[in-house]
Amino acid sequence: MNIDIPEGRNAIEYVWGEMVPGIGVAASEFSLAVYAHTTLGLREFEAARLRVAQINGCAFCLDWRTERDGRKVEEEFAEAVSQWRTTEAFDDRTRLAAEYAERYALDHHGLDDAFWTRMTAHYSQTQIVELTMSIGSWLAFGRLNRVLGLDTVCVLPGH
Repeated sequence: MNIDIPEGRNAIEYVWGEMVPGIGVAASEFSLAVYAHTTLGLREFEAARLRVAQINGCAFCLDWRTERDGRKVEEEFAEAVSQWRTTEAFDDRTRLAAEYAERYALDHHGLDDAFWTRMTAHYSQTQIVELTMSIGSWLAFGRLNRVLGLDTVCVLPGH
């Protein structure tokens, strides 16, 4: 861990809730809202989330699998995400979600007209905004936890 946590304290609760309560609590609520209020399909949601986790290197995010209605993506899904360009396990929307997450995280200036033409052919404007906000949340908070060394002790509240 790259910051000091008092003996016997929960690192996530301490950092996110006590060290910077005006920021951390709001950030936590935003992070949880991405899961609670998504309208995106589970596979496209997880493809984008896992691609960001792979780029960030966040241990918790790499191990986490979002569950919806008692369902999670298959065990091989994470490997398919890392091979999003060539995998046959994805439909166009899922592949595009993984691509968007990667390009958002690594080359957001390279999101050209051809990319947006493909995005708008598969996603509504509302879905694009939702996916963009979700990717932003995962990129920021997964990277924050990884940089501070919290990713090995992270647990989403209520899970």
